[in-house]
Amino acid sequence: MPLAATGDLVAAATAGRGAVAAFNVITLEHIEAVIAGAEAVHAPVVLQVSENAVRFRRGSLLPLARAATEAAARASVPVALHLDHVQSDALLRQAPGAGFSSVMYDASRLPYDDNLAATRAAADWAHAQGLWIEAELGQVGGKSGEPPPDPHTPGARTDPVQAAGFVADSGVDALAVAIGSSHAMATRTAALDRALLERLSAALDVPLVLHGSSGLPDDELTAAVTGGITKVNIGTALNIALTGAIRAFLAAHPEAVDSRAYLSVGREAMARAVARLVTVLHGAPGPGATS
Repeated sequence: MPLAATGDLVAAATAGRGAVAAFNVITLEHIEAVIAGAEAVHAPVVLQVSENAVRFRRGSLLPLARAATEAAARASVPVALHLDHVQSDALLRQAPGAGFSSVMYDASRLPYDDNLAATRAAADWAHAQGLWIEAELGQVGGKSGEPPPDPHTPGARTDPVQAAGFVADSGVDALAVAIGSSHAMATRTAALDRALLERLSAALDVPLVLHGSSGLPDDELTAAVTGGITKVNIGTALNIALTGAIRAFLAAHPEAVDSRAYLSVGREAMARAVARLVTVLHGAPGPGATS
């Protein structure tokens, strides 16, 4: 089927008091695995290409974007394409022509006023192109290998009052909030500030996005959706599954040289991880639900 729009998938998740899973992809195997996993559990999914992934692909966005578009066209579930953690305005402006329906513009590294000004300009441009736009306020650590912030550092967590003003003044369609998760975590030991999430959900009238979700155990993922998160970003969990499967295969078959043999087991492991995580998210009761 044709590419779905990220905004439509998030709106449907919000209306259903649930969340849509968004997986960061780096290779064609990631793309195929995410779609296969989503198809296995009959769920919509968002494919995300980050600025770091574009850098890894030698600065070229179109090859991976075209692969994702073609794979989505053959999928039996709705698949959207999202450009993630964009800091470069030049990359931002490539999004519409590459098939992306949405972008996450990340100026969260900047002081508040500069973040707001840059995000406002990006949102104005994105909306003129028909793009749904997400931004970030607070610090979800672990980007590009940086350590996570101390949870008590000023600005490390998203302030609900400041966030409400930021959303109103920037015009963004969704906000990624810092509530205790961190990017690139290889262990599932993070804990969310559930009270803060409740306050953010009450203060904001746009969808809330959770980044760094690979580091959360199942009960925290469930709590995120219950608390009002409607888009859940996952990346490292796929790489853990891929790398672990390849390591095991090569240890058992040291003579192997055909990359198709170990990439196929890695792709299957990622697909299983996708299906399991989507099942966890879809099994979570939405905010206000009763058991």
